[in-house]
Amino acid sequence: MTAGPLALTLGDPAGIGPEIIVKAWTALRGEGPAFVVVGDHDALASASGAGASILRRVASAEEAPGLFAEALPILDLPLRAPVIAGQPSPAAAPAIIQWIETAVGLALSGAVSGVVTAPIAKAPLYAAGFKFPGHTEFLGELTAAATYDGARGPIMMLIAGDLRAALVTVHEPLAEVPAKLSIERIVEAGLVTAQALKRDFGVAAPRLAVAGLNPHAGESGAIGREEIEMVGPAVAVLRDLGVDARGPYPADTLFPAEMRARYDAALCLYHDQALIPVKMLDFWGGVNVTLGLPIVRTSPDHGTGFDIAGRGLARPDSLIAALRLARQIAETRRRS
Repeated sequence: MTAGPLALTLGDPAGIGPEIIVKAWTALRGEGPAFVVVGDHDALASASGAGASILRRVASAEEAPGLFAEALPILDLPLRAPVIAGQPSPAAAPAIIQWIETAVGLALSGAVSGVVTAPIAKAPLYAAGFKFPGHTEFLGELTAAATYDGARGPIMMLIAGDLRAALVTVHEPLAEVPAKLSIERIVEAGLVTAQALKRDFGVAAPRLAVAGLNPHAGESGAIGREEIEMVGPAVAVLRDLGVDARGPYPADTLFPAEMRARYDAALCLYHDQALIPVKMLDFWGGVNVTLGLPIVRTSPDHGTGFDIAGRGLARPDSLIAALRLARQIAETRRRS
């Protein structure tokens, strides 16, 4: 039994999503993975600069694999107004949200093997009344009622090369991070990450390295007590629960190659603690994975690129990597 196609949402149609989608299809049309775009046909054609002849409207996702080598399949869910490359608008928000909801519904029904999301911009969605911090939290809400065996997410993980970095807090202002952390939150993120390493990546005995919050991991309380009061106790709880977790480690020594060889994932406490090493290792090819969901979800590790949208400059490396990883995770889950 082979896995079904992936659903790829168009993202913000004024961004680089349409362009990198066409470039990804051009690169993958021979080898796959096959995917179906969920979005607006005309926006994809015009914003990407692609000739309409390479696009094919389909009525269902199951049509995608059979025509993927010759045409880019799209489930056409039209926008209410035309889009201009580089000019995001709240008017597109209802369609962007519908595309995500549709892709998730396809995944929950088994019509597709996973969801890959092109980048969205938060400000236009917020202006239209969107209530979630981003994709990750919205996906958690959309899948909350689905059955799932084990710890629940969503937890964001970034991957570049041999580094997997999971996040305890995500889009929090740095000044608010200490108050957002707790033993319970760190433990839950660790449990979700360990389970995902087994279920999604086939790691039989996951090893977690937990970062400290302060410089030098607090240096025994001399420059911060969060490691003593929260991070260390959370690591102890994880170990009591059977997770091979170590730390807290100073973040400035956690990411060299010698250290990366000692763990299967780093558990980071705030956004830049994970994103900086990931982007240093592979700026163009990093992938964002959402852990702890009943569906497979990946995305490119970059934004909408409004400043270069419509100019033919966007690179599809990260989207191609996200599509390949989504297929890999779907196949790992299917074999388990």
